Amino acid sequence: MKAYNLPAKCAAILFDVDSTLYTNPEYARSQIDLPIEKLARMRGISFRQMNDEMNQYRDNWAKEHNGQGISHGNIFKAFGVSISESVKWREELCQPEQYLSKDERLRSALEKLKSAATLGIVTNNPISIANRTLRALGVEDIFRAVIGLDTCGVSKPHIDILTRAAVLCGASLESCVSVGDRYEIDIALPLELGMGGILVDGVEDVYKLPEILVK
Repeated sequence: MKAYNLPAKCAAILFDVDSTLYTNPEYARSQIDLPIEKLARMRGISFRQMNDEMNQYRDNWAKEHNGQGISHGNIFKAFGVSISESVKWREELCQPEQYLSKDERLRSALEKLKSAATLGIVTNNPISIANRTLRALGVEDIFRAVIGLDTCGVSKPHIDILTRAAVLCGASLESCVSVGDRYEIDIALPLELGMGGILVDGVEDVYKLPEILVK
């Protein structure tokens, strides 16, 4: 875990969901592989070929953007799958209930954080999948706002998503902290906007957040 630019008074904490609020490599991999399989079938090519093409696009994009990462949603968009279509695919393919269960340690940590700040969700999954994931984890009632891929029609990182989340949480951007597992997607832009950021390696780090953010 690594913290950046934490505000003196944190008014809102904006959480990524996948591989942040839970650690389940099998489910995380399925969210990547299943849409690639679907696109490969549509194009009449193998999964391996489709995956290689997308990895090559990711590598080329990084070279052209000073090593920055790009979200899966934006990669699919480059291959002709619109954000609205990505939303439909994810709603069809993602099955959080098959992989996740209630996490009392997570709930305890989030309740402590909620005593000090408003909690929100900012995810590149649709709102419906985010809510199903939070429900599976037993924490759906803790968050004031859920911002998904279908909220603004854009994929993280994007200023519109963060601005909407801050407004719904009743906080200024400068008083918000973004928590996620990918620096380029979850942390870099928030820091540029004057927010705080905490990069985590998974839910074990989230359990420890009250030690940092609750004073």
